[in-house]
Amino acid sequence: MHKALSPASIRPPFSLYSHGVAVEAGARLVFCSGQLGIAPDDTIPPDTAGQTRLCFANIEAVLAEAGMGLANIVRINAYVTAREHLAAYMEVRNELFADPLPASTLMIVSGFARPEFTVEIEAIAAG
Repeated sequence: MHKALSPASIRPPFSLYSHGVAVEAGARLVFCSGQLGIAPDDTIPPDTAGQTRLCFANIEAVLAEAGMGLANIVRINAYVTAREHLAAYMEVRNELFADPLPASTLMIVSGFARPEFTVEIEAIAAG
């Protein structure tokens, strides 16, 4: 379905992700909008790890509607509001993904629509 690309000629990734992902021709793509750590009842976990789990659960629900799952993700773009949230985000992400690892970008941003949010995640899946 897809193949991780991590050339030996460049520095290895900083964490569990691939520098690139090749998707086979003809694969169906699903683009997930950025998901925040908010539950259907409007509750928001107070910690970044909890919000990250909920973000990925929301992405998993979107992908399920297309007959896919987290294993189909080929690209993650994640945003946190401060450096102290990096480790919690990465720990949860690393628990959820295995080879072939998706390509991934993690950025620090000034904030989201509501101050209690510390992480937002968007994804692209192929299957």
